[in-house]
Amino acid sequence: MAQRVISGLRVVCTGASSGIGAALSRQLVAQGAHVLMVARREDRLNEVKDSLQGLTGQAFVHKVDITDDVSRQGIADFIDNQWGGSLDLLVNNAGVGSIESFSSSDEETLRKVMEVNFFAPIDLIRLLLPKLKQGIQPVVCNVGSVLGHVAVPRKSEYCASKFALHGMTDSLRIELAGEGIDMVLASPSTTGSEFFKSVLNGAEAEDAKRRGMSPDVVAQKIISGVSKGKREIILSTGGKLLVLADRLVPGILSRILTRREEKRRR
Repeated sequence: MAQRVISGLRVVCTGASSGIGAALSRQLVAQGAHVLMVARREDRLNEVKDSLQGLTGQAFVHKVDITDDVSRQGIADFIDNQWGGSLDLLVNNAGVGSIESFSSSDEETLRKVMEVNFFAPIDLIRLLLPKLKQGIQPVVCNVGSVLGHVAVPRKSEYCASKFALHGMTDSLRIELAGEGIDMVLASPSTTGSEFFKSVLNGAEAEDAKRRGMSPDVVAQKIISGVSKGKREIILSTGGKLLVLADRLVPGILSRILTRREEKRRR
């Protein structure tokens, strides 16, 4: 992947009303990018936009339910009307989680998690491919998770959605190379955002209190990886060690996680 300059990029960022998405939008606009911030909460999007006055780039707000076909089409229409049909960077950041044992959960939860975390971003890529083909050094950044590399108990639905996003990203990276479109997979660990406030089930107190890496640091690392042309970014040292352990000693890691789960149950 080639290195790219952030200034002047035309960007769509989903899940931009808070957390990583808001931090990405702020930093991209500060570096001169023109960012369409997408989320369901228009009031929160406008708060982020208001905080960006006077910066080098431009911020635009668009209320979108990314799981809805008609709503997603509004993003394509904006690109046609404002940017002449060209898009340089798509950041698929919006996501939802569930923290609950598989036996206690239900089909509706699984389908909701998969719809938001997997089908919606992939459908958005498909919709915006013609716009990306017209872009300058076009790139798609899918924000996955370390749990898209290593599975853990009580987050089976979330893990499944992020593993699926990981696999699709790797496949599209090869397939779209001939179209001149790069694919980047960013895999954060626990992040100090509003994620645990929006999980569908099981936001236990101990999980909600985990601070993790700040959204600003996560955003900085993602933007750095995109600008340097990296194919994948695992953002924390702990995440890198976990992924390495899963690749080198998967049996040992599985036994450790199993013992921890048994201890938690007791």
